[in-house]
Amino acid sequence: MARMTAARAAVEILKREGVSNAFGVPGAAINPFYAALKAAGGVNHTLARHVEGASHMAEGYTRTHPGNIGVCIGTSGPAGTDMITGLYSATGDSIPILCITGQAPTAVIHKEDFQAVDIASIAKPVTKMAITVLEPAQVPGVFQQAFHLMRSGRPGPVLIDLPIDVQLAEIEFDPETYEPLQAYKPAATRAQVEKAIGLLNESERPLIVAGGGVINADAAELLVEFAELTGTPVVPTLMGWGILPDDHDLNAGMVGLQTSHRYGNATFLESDFVLGIGNRWANRHTGKLDVYTAGRKFVHVDIEPTQIGKIFAPDYGIASDAKAALKLFVEVARELKDEGRLPDRSAWAASAQEKRATLQRRTHFDNIPIKPQRVYEEMNKAFGPETRYVTTIGLSQIAGAQMLHVYRPRHWINCGQAGPLGWTIPAALGVAKADPEAQVVALSGDYDFQFMIEELAVGAQHKIPYVHVLVNNAYLGLIRQAQIGLDINFQVNLEFENINSPELGVYGVDHVKVVEGLGCKAIRVTDPSELGAAFEQAKKLAAEFQVPVVVEAILERITNIAMSKTNDISNVVEFEEIATEPGHAPTSIRTLKV
Repeated sequence: MARMTAARAAVEILKREGVSNAFGVPGAAINPFYAALKAAGGVNHTLARHVEGASHMAEGYTRTHPGNIGVCIGTSGPAGTDMITGLYSATGDSIPILCITGQAPTAVIHKEDFQAVDIASIAKPVTKMAITVLEPAQVPGVFQQAFHLMRSGRPGPVLIDLPIDVQLAEIEFDPETYEPLQAYKPAATRAQVEKAIGLLNESERPLIVAGGGVINADAAELLVEFAELTGTPVVPTLMGWGILPDDHDLNAGMVGLQTSHRYGNATFLESDFVLGIGNRWANRHTGKLDVYTAGRKFVHVDIEPTQIGKIFAPDYGIASDAKAALKLFVEVARELKDEGRLPDRSAWAASAQEKRATLQRRTHFDNIPIKPQRVYEEMNKAFGPETRYVTTIGLSQIAGAQMLHVYRPRHWINCGQAGPLGWTIPAALGVAKADPEAQVVALSGDYDFQFMIEELAVGAQHKIPYVHVLVNNAYLGLIRQAQIGLDINFQVNLEFENINSPELGVYGVDHVKVVEGLGCKAIRVTDPSELGAAFEQAKKLAAEFQVPVVVEAILERITNIAMSKTNDISNVVEFEEIATEPGHAPTSIRTLKV
């Protein structure tokens, strides 16, 4: 048997579990692990500027390709505590990432030693497992179990805390005979699927709600095949956007209070049956449950049994991995089709597309300062179907989801449940690291952008190019809009006159100077007619200099983006003009029918 430090054994396991990239910040208590990382080779490490940033880079990395597991590394405290937000984000969106922290020696963990903190207890509520390993010989088993847990059932993050003496201790370990544990995933039975399809066939106006679990299971093609076999229109959730192309004839648009389409909500409200697969009925998707559920039956398929019935009781529930279930859904549907026993849904599907052609929002405005809708219109022109969009929260994300177009799974990489400000820059770096050949385009409002702006230096240092679209109105726009009902406008305005950049007026922070100071490129746009040229220039600069390139659009200070004031998907307020002629929405999927 080979003898090696426990830290080296951990690194060897990472490689055999498929890890090729890690993100982190070294510190005294984790240095033995870094020494093993260097000695072993085979795992590329990206040095973050903030440890929370490293956790979001790991998230972006995981979300980019099926099977990826991002790894973030730091000390137990304060690095581990910094990574809690990333763990929360990952657990909320069912994203497997592995957080490895270095702890004080076992003998002094409870003696208030420097940077010693019970990180395992802190992390437990936002992980599938959080453990401080006190016995060196347990390290291989703990790492093996970590990967097993991350991949089994509902995916999610794990934290492993390694005291420095545990890392340094020698153990017996043979990497050559190490084998990953087989992941456990519940699978639907044929009887369950036949019952679900029976309920679908009894309906007249069915819909499929496709969630992020379909993407996690790498089952998008199966879902599209099932929809096509049965002729059932599909509503992607925000986390499931891209499962089928936006221009697919069965794409009914998104539903919800905020990140929704006019036509998506209208079609949903006419439906009488909903098959939810890999979704969790998130509150900003459903809104008021009495409105959402009235007049329709529900079947819910989810990998996590306790998700079924958590928000409301479906008429029928199936605990299953999305891919396992969809294989059977396709099999049964194909048999029924061959027997001529599937209803003709063509009129219902056509009605959904008719709504897409008539219920549209206006994007074309020539105003100066720029209206945000025009930014997304120009993005649709500049960035093609291969683009991987990355964003997190705010009016920028909501408007982007209403107006951009996505055509492939994992090409809308969005932090859904947690929505932490600052997520976008590091996540975009993780995405670009995972897919260096991709066109990665991040989208931020000015406040999200400022939260972790230092991570741009990571892109400059490590040559990680991408394009970052920054819409700047010097406001916490979503919070300002949420305060309207309280009749306040309090602590949400970010404007000030920058004594070093008077040309900005009241827009305050000179993002161009800051971005350039961090080693990246930046372009400021004040005229909407110049947006297209700026995006083309940004793509060229990113390719030439291999750094992030920021395109800042100076927006009008206040724009209210369509959303419900009453938590009701039947009552979404259109604050801006709707499209009344084709020129109002020139990049819409369907040409506006007047």
